[in-house]
Amino acid sequence: MSTYVVVGLQYGDEGKGKITDVLSAKSDYVVRFQGGDNAGHTVYVGDEKFVLHLLPSGVLQCKGKCIIANGVVVNPKAFMREIGQLESKGMRTDHVYISRRAHVIMPYHIALDTYREEEKGGTEIGTTKKGIGPCYEDKIARVGIRMVDLLNPEVLREKIEKNLRVKNSLFEKYFEKPTMDLDEIYNEFLEIGQQLKHRIVDTEVELNEAIKQGKNVLFEGAQALMLDIDFGTYPYVTSSSPTTGGVCSGAGVPPTALQNLIGVSKAYTTRVGNGPFPSELNDELGEQMRKVGNEFGATTGRPRRCGWLDLVSLKHACMINGINNLVITKLDVLTGIKPLKIVTHYRTEDGKIIDYFTSSTTKLYHYEPIYKELEGWDEDISHARSYDELPRNAKAYIEFIEEYLGINVYLVSVGPERSQNIIRKELF
Repeated sequence: MSTYVVVGLQYGDEGKGKITDVLSAKSDYVVRFQGGDNAGHTVYVGDEKFVLHLLPSGVLQCKGKCIIANGVVVNPKAFMREIGQLESKGMRTDHVYISRRAHVIMPYHIALDTYREEEKGGTEIGTTKKGIGPCYEDKIARVGIRMVDLLNPEVLREKIEKNLRVKNSLFEKYFEKPTMDLDEIYNEFLEIGQQLKHRIVDTEVELNEAIKQGKNVLFEGAQALMLDIDFGTYPYVTSSSPTTGGVCSGAGVPPTALQNLIGVSKAYTTRVGNGPFPSELNDELGEQMRKVGNEFGATTGRPRRCGWLDLVSLKHACMINGINNLVITKLDVLTGIKPLKIVTHYRTEDGKIIDYFTSSTTKLYHYEPIYKELEGWDEDISHARSYDELPRNAKAYIEFIEEYLGINVYLVSVGPERSQNIIRKELF
């Protein structure tokens, strides 16, 4: 049995796409298990840059099957756009399938997401306005439309009609916006179902059988633990569970099937959107990190907020996920910064020193980070391919993280290219 789970440990954008791309070369299956096209996974192949929002990042290298599992919310129009983009560059996509149980993002979900974000006096979460949250809401409320419904005309029309009764009333009376037309949406999505019917399949049985047969199955998460609906900085979070545990409900596999739990973290911290960020740098150094690291959202283009690595939140993320293999990305971005700082504790409002993460987002705004200073390095590390090639202080930085967390760093990324990795042990 060989299963691998790749999840983010910070606020997203850690480089999960690159790691999934690297591991997918030896995978028989690559499976997205949550989120939607609000994700932005960037993969570089030579001079070619691929930004994948909905498709699994392993689609470029996986010789087996790429699965969008039941836990993902699917905008089928976004799916077809990405498929078309890859095919226009000569990439194969005939190995990409969608679970029949996956829920569909409808036009009214996107409108509702947009109106809420723009509402004066509302809670500005900083969503991508892709309709992700409203789609998950309908799923939990048991009124959602699933991919399988696109293949059943009577069921599809009935569900759209019921949803529009509520949504149109909300648009018209609360948001003072135009209503949506039943026939227009129905006809469009009925046609979409016909275009995608060869890709809409049952996935959980096949995945469980593949695991029993000992095939390499790679599960890919979107977003990250600090954006988890339960364990992140609520309410500034996503609407799903981007954790290793989320694989079980998001792909239909048992927890006993999960082996290699890979957590990805940058060598520093970034965040897109609103919410607390104790180690944020609102100065020239933060701007330097942003420029050198090209820290702009792959989905929105928004500049990412940058700051020091926060080991308190990282320990929280590793605990919830049960991480047994750690990945540190963008170590090269820290070159030339002296000294380096890492958050090891927080000081609370009443002066208490703690090394654990709080459930109170409000309190987190007022916590003062306590730092450990480490020496930096000036050497160019982007060409390093073995751990021994790293400068002494770069290795000391990695080893401090390992000692604090009690988890070994198995891979260090020193650049955006697929080849710019230091692999300290082989997982396959």
